[in-house]
Order: sequence, then C-alpha cells, then structure tokens
Amino acid sequence: MGTGKQRWRISFHKSPLKHHLPFPKEFICPISGSLMADPIIVSSGHTFERHCVNACKSLCFIPILPDGSIPNFSTIIPNRAFKSTILNWCSSSNIDPPQPLDFLSAQNLVRTLMAAQNPQNSSMNFDVMNRLIESVTQLNHISTSSEESVTSLPLPTRPFCYSSSSSSSEMDPNSCEEDELIVKLKSSQVFEQEEAVISLRNLTRTREETRFHLCTPRLLSALRYMITSRYASVQVNSVAALVNLSLEDRNKVKIVRSGIVPSLIDVLKGGFPESQEHAAGALFSLALDDQNKTAIGVLGALPPLLHSIRSEYSERTRDDSALALYHLSLVQSNRAKLVKLGAVQSLLGMVRSTGPMTGRILLILCNMAGSLEGRGAMLDGGAVECFVGMLRKGEFDGESNTRESCVTALYGLSHGGLRFKGLAKEAAAEDLLIGIEEMGSEQAKDKVKRILEVLREKDEEEKEVDWDELLNSDEDTNSA
Repeated sequence: MGTGKQRWRISFHKSPLKHHLPFPKEFICPISGSLMADPIIVSSGHTFERHCVNACKSLCFIPILPDGSIPNFSTIIPNRAFKSTILNWCSSSNIDPPQPLDFLSAQNLVRTLMAAQNPQNSSMNFDVMNRLIESVTQLNHISTSSEESVTSLPLPTRPFCYSSSSSSSEMDPNSCEEDELIVKLKSSQVFEQEEAVISLRNLTRTREETRFHLCTPRLLSALRYMITSRYASVQVNSVAALVNLSLEDRNKVKIVRSGIVPSLIDVLKGGFPESQEHAAGALFSLALDDQNKTAIGVLGALPPLLHSIRSEYSERTRDDSALALYHLSLVQSNRAKLVKLGAVQSLLGMVRSTGPMTGRILLILCNMAGSLEGRGAMLDGGAVECFVGMLRKGEFDGESNTRESCVTALYGLSHGGLRFKGLAKEAAAEDLLIGIEEMGSEQAKDKVKRILEVLREKDEEEKEVDWDELLNSDEDTNSA
C-alpha cells in the first residue's frame, strides 16, 4: 500500500474490434483493446502493447485485468515471435498490419481509464471513453461507430470478482468456499493461513471440477503470498495446493498469467526441501502447456531448474526439474538460453557419469541437438564420442528407451555436416551403427539408416580432393 501506485480495474470485457472482424482474443492488448503492433511480454507472463505498459509505469498505474490478474511490469521483453504471428495473420486475412500506438496517445488512454474508474470522479461519461477508443482504433486502421463503443464498453459498477446477479454467487457453493479460503489466506493469523492452505490442498487433491472452479484470479493472488511464507507448513501446503490446481489443463495458462511463477522460482531456489519438490512438480506441470513454455523461460525458471538437477536435492525434485527442462527445451528460445547458461557441458558431464538421471538428461540433450546452437555446443563438448561410447558399452540396465535416446541424439547431431562426419569417423561409429540397425526397434532402425546415409555420402569437396595424396605430397615437400 505504501508504494504510491494505484490499482484500477479495466472493463474491456468486449472490445469494439470484435464487432468488425474475428480478431483472435490473444492478439488484443488488454489495456488498449486494440490489435497489438509492438507486443511485449512482462514479468507476469502477460503480453501488452509496448507504450501501454510504458504509460502505466510513467503514471504509477497498475491495472487489474478483466480476468482479475495483476500484471508485473518490472521486466519488459520484446515478443518478436508473437509480433510475427500477428503480422502473418493480418497478411493471410487481407488486413492492414496494425500501427504502433504512440506514447502520448497511450498516456491519454491510461489517464482516461484512471479517471473513468476513479469512484471520486463521477463526471466522466461514456462519450469521453468512446472518443479515446475511436482514436486508438483509427491508428490501427480499424473503424468503429460511436453507438457500438457505447454498448460494448460499459463502465464497471462493481468489482469483477462478483457475479452480475446477486443471487448467483449465493447459490454457488464453490464461490462460498472461495470466499472463505480467501478470508483466511489474507488473515494476519498464521494458524488461519495454515488452515486455509491445508483445506485448499485437500479440496483439490482429487476433485477435478473443484480444481477448475477454485482456480480464480482472486484465490491465486492470495495464494501467491502464501507460497513464499517463512512458515514451513504454510509454504509446503500452499505449493502442494498449486500443484493440484495445475493438474487441470484448463488452469495451466491461467496460473502462469496470474504472476505466480516467480514465487515458485524463489521456492525452488531457497524454500523448504518439501516445498522445493512441489515447486519443481508445479513447473513441470505448467510447462506441459505449449502456451506457457516461452513465458516460463522468460520469467527465469531455467537456471534454478538446471541447478536443481545437478545439486544435492531430493530425487523427486531432480526428476521433476529434469522433466520440466525437457518440456521447456522443446521451444527454440529456451534452447538458446540453455546454451548460453552452459547447460550442454553440464548435461553431458551428468550423462558420462551414468547416474540415475541419465535417461532424463538424454531426453533434454535430444531436444538440444535439434537446434543449431545446441548442436554446435554438443559437438564442441564431445557428444558424438560420448553417445557412441555409451552405445558400444551397452550399459543401459535394460532401458531400451535410453539406447534409443542415444540414437536420436546422434541423429540430431548428424545434421552437423562435415564436422559430425569427422567426429563420427574418429569414434568408429559406422560399424557400431550397422549392428544397431540390425537389432534395434523400427524407429531406431530408421534413424540409424539415415545417420549411415549421412556418413557414407560423399561431399563435393571430398570427391575432388585425394586426402592421402595431399598428405603424402606435404611429406615430400618437407623432406626436400
């Protein structure tokens, strides 16, 4: 409360844009209500038009979005991939690309929103809001009528967390449960906080519909503060409850957008041991949704996850951290980050030690071999020799999946051209692979066949140069 910042609710339930063209909802800035031209992703995982965020920061304004979540503007990162997606959609839909909103217009928009939603300023009317929205939409080459703006942008008369019908929330038992839990979660009494998180954990342990109905912005906001509690029982049970909530697929994106991931990262870094286990499990669960992968990487989860799998954490923490990294490394942006973190060298070192995490680590390395940066780092780190050596020794304890992971990783590395061929020849990989081709699974056989084709094909340079003759001629020259 002492920050001097104000929080107001934004009532863009229905954007006037939707009355003209079926814009995908995710392409619309939650603050301007317009198609984004310069999208950025912020610390909480939300995406906005750049100058809308700059205007909010300049005016110390923290909006509460229509879904009840509160964005965190502490970090701003350009969302180039999302910008490209919007432009491609506009092109395929024969729509002019949106134009960036200038800072002054964004500031005026935010000021108007603040004034319109300030209970002390009742003189603000619909017409003022309409004129501002119309000016914004004109910048994006989209027209809208004054009448449609009036009907689609009603000013809020009550908090969004309440139902439009006073009787509906009273009839909904989930709403009653939510209200009771939130009151206790916000209590200053630790025993009430503990009682609430234990109750939430139990309620969401097996009841799938309860997981969905209780995963609301209000409850997630209250739970976020409990996750970093200094009291062990409160912290452990709150993170465990979040794991339960994340098991419902419909909740995964909602949880990440609530801004709760940074708290999970803090727990993974320095929470109580049992809390760390649950935090790793929660990140693994959230990473299963493709929409979350990039945001979780941007929010800084990769370094602590990498640290946890190579540290003296519990086996459960390390296992779930590895699974989280596997799913996060399916995204190119996260693979590039892992290379910069020096993850490839660490992961190869763990594979060479053939510990209990070998299978999980190999899965991550298979993903890394699928990118140019990861492939280069693996070739530098001796991955070809490592995988060929593992296949030759056959020390997999009957784990055929581990054997196939080695083959898959080599297949990814085989796209490394002459460099891979040289390293594979040095490791005497061809004869070994011929043996695997005869006894492996159908999937492994197909990959081995393709690797052998790469090793046997002659490049133009190799066809033109007789390396033996060239080397002999060098010796003759030196002796002369």
